[in-house]
Amino acid sequence: MKLKHVWNLGIKELRGLWRDPIMMVLIVYSFSLSIYTNTRAAPDTLSKAAIAIVDEDQSHLSSRITSAFYLPYFVPPQMITTAEMDTRMDAGMDTFALNIPPEFERDVLAGKVPQIQLNIDATRMTQAFTGGGYVQQIVGNEVSEYVSGYRAEAALPVGLALRARYNPSLDPVWFGGITNVIQSITMLSLILTGAALIREKEHGTVEHLLAMPVTATEIMLSKIWSMGGVVLLGSAFALIVVVQGMLSVPIAGSIPLFLVGAILMLFAMTALGIFMATIAGTMPQFALLMMLVLMPLQILSGSLTPRESMPEIIQNIMLVAPNTHFIILSQGILFRGAGIGTVWPQFLALAVIGAVLFWLALQRFRNFLR
Repeated sequence: MKLKHVWNLGIKELRGLWRDPIMMVLIVYSFSLSIYTNTRAAPDTLSKAAIAIVDEDQSHLSSRITSAFYLPYFVPPQMITTAEMDTRMDAGMDTFALNIPPEFERDVLAGKVPQIQLNIDATRMTQAFTGGGYVQQIVGNEVSEYVSGYRAEAALPVGLALRARYNPSLDPVWFGGITNVIQSITMLSLILTGAALIREKEHGTVEHLLAMPVTATEIMLSKIWSMGGVVLLGSAFALIVVVQGMLSVPIAGSIPLFLVGAILMLFAMTALGIFMATIAGTMPQFALLMMLVLMPLQILSGSLTPRESMPEIIQNIMLVAPNTHFIILSQGILFRGAGIGTVWPQFLALAVIGAVLFWLALQRFRNFLR
């Protein structure tokens, strides 16, 4: 193997990528606007939920309950009638519809247990799951304060001191920004290398490579370093400019150490991308295959849901996935400020998985060139 061949072939890949405007737009978008919008536009907490209230009691207590729903959790409530409630929810105008029955205040003061009906549009999953608890807590607090005659919390025999580590303000933007960078690295490392190989086949330049004094290893390494280098530069830009600059997310650990881990991740994922491209004959086939591989990798690796909450068999299976270890080391470094002494097992796992994927991809690639 000659490093000169690897370098020149890599430059050829970069020139081909530069002449592909669709891929260039995808790279720029994935490491800039996509990260910013996904972090800002899709909050994990309840935000501006649409609520309508049917006030059949028209009492002081029902007015207090109505006025308790305000921004940023809820938009100002819409006062409707019982006949409008189902129609508005069928049209998707309200996520929550609260029905306060007649004589509600009188029954509360009499010591009875009246019921309030809360209708939830469960198709709006993010708001429905968390918003029901918010509504229940708000109504309970207002009724309790109205009956007791004053606004105060009940004295507890034990004082609970809460300390949120690594994200003291519990701001979901901190988690979302870095998670979106990790997902972009995983996605683009597969797309760019797979598309580069299929582009060679569709344009007929594979035959030109076979006529040159280059080996399969040199061709593979050229695609890995060129496409991986583009993704690495994009991830560094996203962390420094988008995450730290535009989103104002503090980075607790070392960015260079994270980028070293990203290099190992890119080595493994670009090898996987080449392996997938040798299976798929065309870009549409590669896109379908990528959907089958990319979605489980991102969902089951621990980036969206903690691995501890998954079935044990899924946890064990996902240990062979490179991005499982990459997410562990990324969160350890960027969130908790972990050093190499803490995350070295993940570095080692990525190196081993990358070597295995590279060997498998090389065998497939040699057969692909024959």
